[in-house]
Amino acid sequence: MTVNVSAVVLLAVLVVVCVKKGGLKAGHAVVCTLLGFYLASSSMAPAISEVAANLARLISGIKF
Repeated sequence: MTVNVSAVVLLAVLVVVCVKKGGLKAGHAVVCTLLGFYLASSSMAPAISEVAANLARLISGIKF
């Protein structure tokens, strides 16, 4: 659950920054949000979640 909440917060911040900087219009952000909702209810959701979890594990394992 922690990874999901962190990912949602990070993605929300990125969308807000993109909208503020003018690189992403509000309509585009709405379309991206709707795509996310439809993907979450699709049969691809478990695979997407697994990829995101694996990516989070990979990033957390990097030593700086």
